[in-house]
Amino acid sequence: MGVTLDNKLVVALSSRALFDFEAENRVFDEQGDDAYEQFQLERIDQPARPGVAFPLVKKLLAFNDDGEHRVEVVILSRNDPASGLRVFNSAKAEGLKLERGVFTKGAPPYRYLKPLGAHLFLSANPDDVHGALDSNFPAARVFSKSLIDAARHPNELRIAFDGDAVLFSDEAERVFQASGLDAFQNHETTNAALPLPPGPFKPLLEALHRLQRAAGSKVPVKLRTALVTARSAPAHERAIRTLMHWGIEVDEAMFLGGLQKGPFLKEFEPDFFFDDQLTHCESAVVAGPTGHVSAGVVNIRRA
Repeated sequence: MGVTLDNKLVVALSSRALFDFEAENRVFDEQGDDAYEQFQLERIDQPARPGVAFPLVKKLLAFNDDGEHRVEVVILSRNDPASGLRVFNSAKAEGLKLERGVFTKGAPPYRYLKPLGAHLFLSANPDDVHGALDSNFPAARVFSKSLIDAARHPNELRIAFDGDAVLFSDEAERVFQASGLDAFQNHETTNAALPLPPGPFKPLLEALHRLQRAAGSKVPVKLRTALVTARSAPAHERAIRTLMHWGIEVDEAMFLGGLQKGPFLKEFEPDFFFDDQLTHCESAVVAGPTGHVSAGVVNIRRA
């Protein structure tokens, strides 16, 4: 039988998501492909600093520590193959066991998510994130200015999710955008017993819980999840009932009624937080690695 990634949690991410290549990207923007490639090759043996997704990847790979291959992390990058050498060298220097990578030299890489069977795609390129979401893969654009601290909570993988347009569909958000808060609250109260349709990140949350069940107590790291939403009572009930209907538990739930999420996330200290609204992402970067999920009505792309 050939090699397969079936029954594994597969995370694909760009070079800039895993490592701090912001200076290198400025060279690309200002001087073009050739200068970028030369810049990378001159530093091929110089490990890059950890990037936004580094804490997430480090802790996910810890689920393999007992020798059982449960998590696969793949570099999926617009880099040229030669520049990809520095990515693998940087991973080796940080003790990250990465074995697979796809380097497309400027071509959209997200088309390879399907053969990988990816459960998550992280990138600094908004077009690639849009393409992945449109192809029904959980995806987020990383915020390079996020607080990065891979050392905190070494035995817990902490992930926080927004609700509407992330874990859930944007059905309720559309009501809010069209008719305001009172109509939203009335709609959610009326439909409290009706589960919300799934959003783009439901498959990731399900995969994370399967990973935790499979690993059990065999590895030192444990999963801790949080729902962090602008909803408040009475609209909280439908969110909770939806999770119950799905058979998915979260460890913490914050119904903030429009308060800034950053101060609350600062207490939770996530290894990653996903939200569909830029204002919440900008508030969250002080608390930890943050990704913008450009899905739902608030992110409709207009020509």
